Amino acid sequence: MEQPRTIYTPAFFLLCLSAFLFYASFNMLIPELPGYLTSLGGAEYKGYIISLFTITAGLSRPFSGRLTDSIGRVPVMAFGSLVCFVCGFLYPLVPLAVAHGVAALLLLRLVHGFSTGFKPTGTSAYVADIVPDERRGEAMGVLGLSGSIGMAFGPAIGSWLTAAFGLNPLFYTSSALALLSIIILLNMKETLLKRVPFRWKLLRISRRDVFEPTVISPSLVTFLNSFSFGAVITLTPDFSEALNVGNKGLFFTVFTISSLAIRFLAGKVSDQYGRRPVLRIASLLITAAMVLMAFSTSVASFLLAGVVFGISTGMYSPTAQAWTVDLSHSGNRGRALATMYIAMEAGIGLSAFLSATLYDNKTERFPLAFLVTAAFSLISFLYLLTGQKKKKATVFFEK
Repeated sequence: MEQPRTIYTPAFFLLCLSAFLFYASFNMLIPELPGYLTSLGGAEYKGYIISLFTITAGLSRPFSGRLTDSIGRVPVMAFGSLVCFVCGFLYPLVPLAVAHGVAALLLLRLVHGFSTGFKPTGTSAYVADIVPDERRGEAMGVLGLSGSIGMAFGPAIGSWLTAAFGLNPLFYTSSALALLSIIILLNMKETLLKRVPFRWKLLRISRRDVFEPTVISPSLVTFLNSFSFGAVITLTPDFSEALNVGNKGLFFTVFTISSLAIRFLAGKVSDQYGRRPVLRIASLLITAAMVLMAFSTSVASFLLAGVVFGISTGMYSPTAQAWTVDLSHSGNRGRALATMYIAMEAGIGLSAFLSATLYDNKTERFPLAFLVTAAFSLISFLYLLTGQKKKKATVFFEK
């Protein structure tokens, strides 16, 4: 498609609104799921809440990447939101499994993961199709800003809904938001020019569909920095409770709000000065945030860590996405983005399991869990320092 010189088109605004609703839909559940699992008798499986979600998200990425580049961006986005819509109605049915309630909830988390395996891949590819190349970082920043607002309001609203009305209204609200994110997409014009009808053989995945070698650098950086996020979403509900924070979603709200403005700014800065410099700073800040978390003994220091974490993730997320698109061909953007997202889900999933194991439901072990995840972001910083500089005419955004 011929790209306009501005990123602020009606299609772009609709994508941002859909992203906001989608991220709010599944993130509003996160603060309450550990308690829900504990009430079913599965306290020792808290790490699996995130790990299982990210397993299917990661496994579905090669499929979503291939389908994004074959049947189109819009169907892939719609399918991801549809999974969220259906799963919201299934969570209230988990207790009906009686003796197998824990297994039923974990299985549902496995299914729910398909949503994030599809929706972000299609959305990022669509955005890359409709914005000017030289403003890609800015566009990814604004798109990420929309998702972040959803991530900010989702957990806080989720905790409030649960406290005021109970868990079932929380789950149904999650479904309603996912449905709205689908409705917005109904009249979106497809941007993939050479589309093919869906057929089952498109689901035959080869090694090329799993790994796009041109984007190994942004994928590795994403993998290493995602360990911090896996630890945060797994441990902060319990950490909040240990510090007597009334609303378990407060930390998520603080860190997400602090990432809002920086996402827009970081994207523009990376467009002008390159992706690597921005990612170096982001990796250092993520390391600092995890160290602050490790030594937090008060609500104030806990929330300060959330602010630093929000700023750092607001810098690295849109920049890594833009870098991935920079290094990919327009015909395999879906596969390139899927590779980066696979790395992200692998980091989150492994970290969720690792941090929950290190924590082991013992508050005195919070520091150990966060310090270990800090090491991964530090490795990311060191890797970015060793990167080879390339000629501006060849790969500008590697600079």
